Amino acid sequence: MALPYTTKILGTLLMFFSIAQVLPGFLAYFFDERLFVYNFITTGFITFFIGFLMYFFAGEKKGDLRTKDGFIITVFFWTVLGFFGSIPFFLANLEGVSYIDALFESISGLTTTGATVFVGLDEMPKSLLFYRQFLQWLGGMGIIVLAVAVLPLLGVGGMQLYKAETPGPMKDAKLTPRITETAKALWFVYATMTFICAVLYKIFGMKWFDAVCHAFSTISIGGFSTHDANFAYFEETSLRWIAIFFMIISGVNFALHYIAWTKRRLFHYFYDSEVKLYLSILVTTGLITYITLFTASNLSRNEIFTDSFFQAVSIGTTTGFLTSSYSSWPLFIPVMLLTVAFIGACAGSTGGGIKVIRALVLLRQGFGEITKLIHPNAVVTVKLGRNSLDPRVSESVWGFFSIYVAVFLTMLMFLLSQNNDFITSFSAVGATLNNLGPGLGEVANNYKELNNASKLGLCLTMLLGRLEIFTLLLVFTPAFWRS
Repeated sequence: MALPYTTKILGTLLMFFSIAQVLPGFLAYFFDERLFVYNFITTGFITFFIGFLMYFFAGEKKGDLRTKDGFIITVFFWTVLGFFGSIPFFLANLEGVSYIDALFESISGLTTTGATVFVGLDEMPKSLLFYRQFLQWLGGMGIIVLAVAVLPLLGVGGMQLYKAETPGPMKDAKLTPRITETAKALWFVYATMTFICAVLYKIFGMKWFDAVCHAFSTISIGGFSTHDANFAYFEETSLRWIAIFFMIISGVNFALHYIAWTKRRLFHYFYDSEVKLYLSILVTTGLITYITLFTASNLSRNEIFTDSFFQAVSIGTTTGFLTSSYSSWPLFIPVMLLTVAFIGACAGSTGGGIKVIRALVLLRQGFGEITKLIHPNAVVTVKLGRNSLDPRVSESVWGFFSIYVAVFLTMLMFLLSQNNDFITSFSAVGATLNNLGPGLGEVANNYKELNNASKLGLCLTMLLGRLEIFTLLLVFTPAFWRS
């Protein structure tokens, strides 16, 4: 590992993150929350100072990063970021909130999981609520990708970081010849979508504060809210359909959004195999939910229709917004929705899950194996669109899936060992590993009642999900350090 280079980059990224901690301090001053002005400014200064020390003592030598260094920086940065991000929550001295709770909330926000241990959000200081939502927005596209845009100023390349951070199996594809331009393009699209979403939320009934905060968690597919009732706090049906639309497009590969923006093309969405399967899953899940609730509920047809598709899209894209207690619906529905969340959103999006593209590859590979049984001498290839998939990609997808199952079962056993019931344990691991948030059982609304060991285990699970397992597990492999 090129220690001076990695230390310098980690220091730079921490200095960038300190800005995110200072901004809520200005909001605290505006809302006359004087104690929180001190908390945020102090935390931002500490984060910046430590980052500056790491940058300063790294030296002036420049060079290229190896892929190995990119993985190390990514893992260490997200781990350290979770620690520094938790400090404002801990300093807030909220009733019943321990440091483990503050760390859990920080990691949940940065990984866009949306699992919360906080209650009493309606009475919570607005600066702290804003900071909580802002963490999700930064984590959505990845603060590392944002910082990659300035890494050339340090004389180091950023492609290794981009490959380690960007979700999905197709990590070598670049939208522009230089990674700097790629990162800038992605963040421009991301910020534009956020702005439009916030404006529409305001036009159709939200206050500006709620509109901006919920735009952060909608586009990042995070699911945090500024109210205990979550999205059910807003009764306007129009707001729910706006959220549905932006959750869907935020779950699409941002490379496609970039093409639509720059090339002024829209039909390329409908030629993409992953997008077609993604939309089919959401529509089918919504219809099944609607039909099931319609036959088992006395609510109006319009209300059921809206709630059905809102929850199908929210859970299916791993956003985690709630307009009702879906865990109290007929058991078939919450189990189905949680199962869909395991698939999640598209690769290259802000969503979680194993990603639709991987599910598509697994599905087509499975059908290919059936074809081989019927026709043993046939040469069967997996195709995405008109192109045949490289067998190495198929192998990596199967490898990811096997490790994913192993991690899920390991964490499930750990939560069961902490005397949590099966429904709670199963849904909590599924919700955190897929960066979803709300689960079933005791974690249907929040994770506050879990013991500290369970919360720490789920913090690890959230990080595994955000970094798509391999990135985090790789640094614990002895062979990785010997290479």
